[in-house]
Amino acid sequence: MELSLKTEAFGSDDQSWLGSEHGTQATETIVLDTSTFTPATHYPDGYFKSGIALGMITTGGKYGPYSAGASDGRETLVGFLYAAVPAPAVNTLDPAAALFTHGKVRASRLPVAVDAAGQADVAGSIRFV
Repeated sequence: MELSLKTEAFGSDDQSWLGSEHGTQATETIVLDTSTFTPATHYPDGYFKSGIALGMITTGGKYGPYSAGASDGRETLVGFLYAAVPAPAVNTLDPAAALFTHGKVRASRLPVAVDAAGQADVAGSIRFV
């Protein structure tokens, strides 16, 4: 039994990118492929930022950051990371997360910008305001 004193710090999650509450109750559980994320861009503070655009990796079914130049499935935007997730210390550990797939998104408040092609990928389910 572990009884030693531990200190843990928590930050606040910036979900100002959400354009409305619509769709927040219907997120999907996914697994992030940590090795596809860039620490300085996607988790500089030790957690994956809420609002990161995601694509599904064709082999394995995990999710990574959307990139129009990718060729592993991430070139198609499928949704956004709904809530911040602690990044593992080792990039071979892949955490579970929530995927936001339907609703409004404030494009100007996303942690990483999404291009026109990505916005077109989700045009039937996500509206950019």
